[in-house]
Amino acid sequence: AMALRCFRQLQSLLYRSSFATRVLPRAPAGCAALLLNSCMQCVHQMMQTRQLATKKAKGKGQAQARVNISAALVEDIINLEETSEDMQAVVEALKEDFSRNLNIRTSPGAFDHIIVVTKDGKFPLNQLGQISQKSPQLVLVNMTNFPESTAAAMKAIRESGMNLNPEVDGTIIRVPIPKITREHRESLAKLAKQSTNKSKDALRKVRSKSVTQIKKFKNKVSEDTIWLLEKQIQQMADSAAAEMDKLLAAKTKELLG
Repeated sequence: AMALRCFRQLQSLLYRSSFATRVLPRAPAGCAALLLNSCMQCVHQMMQTRQLATKKAKGKGQAQARVNISAALVEDIINLEETSEDMQAVVEALKEDFSRNLNIRTSPGAFDHIIVVTKDGKFPLNQLGQISQKSPQLVLVNMTNFPESTAAAMKAIRESGMNLNPEVDGTIIRVPIPKITREHRESLAKLAKQSTNKSKDALRKVRSKSVTQIKKFKNKVSEDTIWLLEKQIQQMADSAAAEMDKLLAAKTKELLG
């Protein structure tokens, strides 16, 4: 009799949650919770499972339900926290790129991480030369410690995208800081857009890698589980992409005024 009352409660809950049109979930065989006073715990767990399995196809223009699967429940399939961290790392890299390389006014710090390609490998400019600001309109790079890399450093500065035309004087590289023109601002805004697109490509690679990992388990878990995980990963990617768009909008406004 107790089991019958619990089953009726389950039917009522499912009906009120708009799941009555679908096949009712069956209690696990030998489920003690349906025979004891703790039966509602079993009901609650089954309700949570059905609520996750939302319809895969919604009408155009209708809001899509968000999926939020506990990482602990699927840790044998994929590490969702690691996926989230990888996506956020792409966003943070874009922030750093904007801060370091896309400033209206060039400062010595903007030169630090210009990559110089030498015969011995690739090195940040600040590891090869001493960078200092002689005046607001002039930055000096002293290449005394690595004079053989002077030409490579010149090339790296010229191709840094900062609209710079360095001049060499022995082992000293003189870098005149150009006046801020409308053309320079527009050039930086274009670079910001290109950097954002590259970051979105990197984000898509993270998403694709995660989806590939999930699909390895398609013969071990239900189709609904695979779909729910794919949907959650897509939502994570969409959120990261939206953050990138906000960064780009703010940087473009800063550059163009």
